[in-house]
Amino acid sequence: MSEAVAAAKPRRLAIGIEYDGTAYNGWQIQPHAPSIQAALNQAVAAVADEAVEVVGAGRTDTGVHASAQIAHFDTAADRTERSWLLGINSNLPADINVHWVRPVPVDFHARFAARSRSYRYLILNAPVRSALCRHRAWWVLKPLDAARMHAAAQVLVGEHDFSSFRAAACQASSPVRTVTEIRVSRHDDFIAISCSANAFLHHMVRNLAGSLVRIGSGEAEPDWLATVLEARDRKVSGMTAPAGGLTLTDVRYPDFDLPDCPDRSAWFNLCS
Repeated sequence: MSEAVAAAKPRRLAIGIEYDGTAYNGWQIQPHAPSIQAALNQAVAAVADEAVEVVGAGRTDTGVHASAQIAHFDTAADRTERSWLLGINSNLPADINVHWVRPVPVDFHARFAARSRSYRYLILNAPVRSALCRHRAWWVLKPLDAARMHAAAQVLVGEHDFSSFRAAACQASSPVRTVTEIRVSRHDDFIAISCSANAFLHHMVRNLAGSLVRIGSGEAEPDWLATVLEARDRKVSGMTAPAGGLTLTDVRYPDFDLPDCPDRSAWFNLCS
């Protein structure tokens, strides 16, 4: 089929993306700052030979990373999956790459069709900071009890009003979210907070991490987290943990068969 004929038949493609968010002002396009979305728009447009808007599953913040961001775009261009993949990656900077490209039905929407999302927050709990981990983990000097943090975190599982962990600038219409799983585990000097939910509020995981560190360090008792949750007041919870420790690790679409992205952000497991 010629590209002229294909131009009359737009189609939708989904992509799986990995990125280091250190140099970017988050996912969403900003007027005067670099963004992941802008870089992808430019790379995909170069292959499609037309303007393209890439729509992501989650609007990660400034400095936040992703090992499995999902996005979609519409195009009239006719390319093989391999040509899309190689072409897009050849036009992306080294801190962003696409793992796969797949055609999807027109009713697929990267954001609104997603049924669950997962994030990992990484803490380096060691007496000395790490130059190599400075953009990947929050360095916490005071010893933390990961088992104590994990036990306290279980009160968050289920459907709750998470106003106490919501940023003031959050634009979500409701503070109610359903957390399906939250785990806190230690791997030598690293502590990982892994959380899955139907959706997340602005800064929700980072605010949860700040509160759990208070509990892990002994500054607060484990039952304090339930009190914070019930208060529905951001002023009573812990600090907002730094952005660099946060990675979007999974987005699930039960109604659509999409490949997984390799989770290369879990390099801390190599140390265990």
